[in-house]
Amino acid sequence: MLKLESISCSYGKLRVINDVSMTIKNESVGIFGPNGAGKTTLINALMGLLPVQSGKITYNEEDITKSKTHEIARKGIAMVPQERELFPWMSVRDNLELGGVFIPRAKDMLEERLDFVFQMFPILRERSAQMAATMSGGQQRMLAIGRALMANPELLILDEPTLGLQPSIVTELFDKLGELKKVLSILVTEQNVRESLRSIDRGYVLENGNIVIEDSAEELAKNPQVIASYLGL
Repeated sequence: MLKLESISCSYGKLRVINDVSMTIKNESVGIFGPNGAGKTTLINALMGLLPVQSGKITYNEEDITKSKTHEIARKGIAMVPQERELFPWMSVRDNLELGGVFIPRAKDMLEERLDFVFQMFPILRERSAQMAATMSGGQQRMLAIGRALMANPELLILDEPTLGLQPSIVTELFDKLGELKKVLSILVTEQNVRESLRSIDRGYVLENGNIVIEDSAEELAKNPQVIASYLGL
């Protein structure tokens, strides 16, 4: 589905991603690493928000390395940004509908997608007329994910989805991701490795812009380096 081949990216003269290669098929994949490892930079490059200096990105065997963000979204990739970036003074329902109305693969099935989102996140149905800005942080995160799902994606990308959330909401959110991976592919960047490993099939560890570990979720949970650095054991 998605393939990165020797991707490198920089901010000015600062190299942030260095010769990274990975694949995402019909599965759920995690990217882990400390702050500054390059996780968000890599996601921004995937979505056309940051130029790729070298390497190649293909999606369903089509080269999207130089595609614009809206073009990538219309091909079936949806992103939930770290900062949510909702329309704060619009209703929950309006925010959701904006997630699909400009996407050709989704605009003729808005009601069907709304039903899917409301089944996944019932609180959004209850709060459909509420302004997004007045919702809790966890509810806003659910709304951001719901808006991305409105685009009827094949691949859902989430950048640090649990950032700033209380532990009970984090657990609930990863439970939902575990359900979602049954119907679409997921790529998630996350610092909460312990919870993430419950919901993914495979993972990559990114440090200083380089992939240092790649393995199944089961093997990552047993890896001494991952245990020492990310699981706090």
